[in-house]
Amino acid sequence: MIYLDHNATTPPAPGVVQAMLSVLTDVWGNASSQHPRGQQAKRALAAARATVSRRLGCKPAEVIFTSGATEANHLAVLGLHAAAGCERRRIVFSAVEHAGHLALARALETQGVPVDFIGVNPDGTLDLDSAARLIGTDVALVSLMAVNNETGVRMPVDEVRALAHAAGARLHVDATQFIGKVPFDFARFGADAVSLSAHKLRGPKGIGALLLRQGSTLVPQMQGSQERRRRGGTENLPAIVGFAAALDRLGDIETEASRVAELRDTLERELQRALPDMHVFSACAPRVAGTSYLRFGLLPADVVLQRMEQLGVSASSGAACSSGGSEPSHVLAAMGVPRDEALAAVRLSLGETTTARDIDYLMAALPPLLAPLLGTCAAHAA
Repeated sequence: MIYLDHNATTPPAPGVVQAMLSVLTDVWGNASSQHPRGQQAKRALAAARATVSRRLGCKPAEVIFTSGATEANHLAVLGLHAAAGCERRRIVFSAVEHAGHLALARALETQGVPVDFIGVNPDGTLDLDSAARLIGTDVALVSLMAVNNETGVRMPVDEVRALAHAAGARLHVDATQFIGKVPFDFARFGADAVSLSAHKLRGPKGIGALLLRQGSTLVPQMQGSQERRRRGGTENLPAIVGFAAALDRLGDIETEASRVAELRDTLERELQRALPDMHVFSACAPRVAGTSYLRFGLLPADVVLQRMEQLGVSASSGAACSSGGSEPSHVLAAMGVPRDEALAAVRLSLGETTTARDIDYLMAALPPLLAPLLGTCAAHAA
């Protein structure tokens, strides 16, 4: 099986699994307990937090462990918004945030919170003119992803940070698709809060973090004494240790990114040569290394994915399931992509486990399966 869905999740690294098993077996105490088993767990928690902070360039006190990036996003938006003054009530999101984050934005709108959305250009890059118009002195918070999960487009975090801070607003960045693919240092990153998730880094699911810059005020959304009273609930120690192990195993990120980018570029180039009707979304935009968002003419994504499954290849579509069938990606809709083209979108996301042999196999095997279907598709369109 060839796995090309790393943007969705990544296979846990063996060292991560071993670290978690060790905790589950030997360090199962509650870190809030005062007896020896509890204190053993407390030391393990502190050690994991120190590893996470060291690898992310932040202070241990700036790490808030959560159940994942979604909870971290909610905590950042709700907590920072609640801490803002009465004269700052508006929140600004990008129009291409993760679907779960946009669901939070829509829910806030129904509660009377003023919400605005920064648009994107046809290539998926953020419209900075729109951002400049929307980010004013009544804004409490700007929430922006660092990398789009569908297109792989990198967002202009530095420019948006400058706009937000000039207006006196806080900046929250969802770095779920950024950390592990691009060198990251929280101390230099400049955002007030950053979300991430371990399972995008070959760590376990169910654990993530919100990095909150020291001095930022946040109203907790889950009451309790844990995480310096910012997020209640008994700490998920095995997952936290696995998270730390996943970060600690990261090697030379730039070298790995170059390797994966070369594989992606070769794949796109050769598929384009074999199938001239293929189109790469956001091809000329700044992208992280492993994301390739394609359509093969107007061939529906589910048909392409079925053929890929026959080859033993796992990938994703750009469509969301609904009761009436499929809806096109909100990201492609924001980019102005026509509905029939959006419903043809297929995302191939490469990662650490992707090899040159995997790419060679796909380049050789996929075109013969799709070429006859593209001919049929073109005939029907005519």
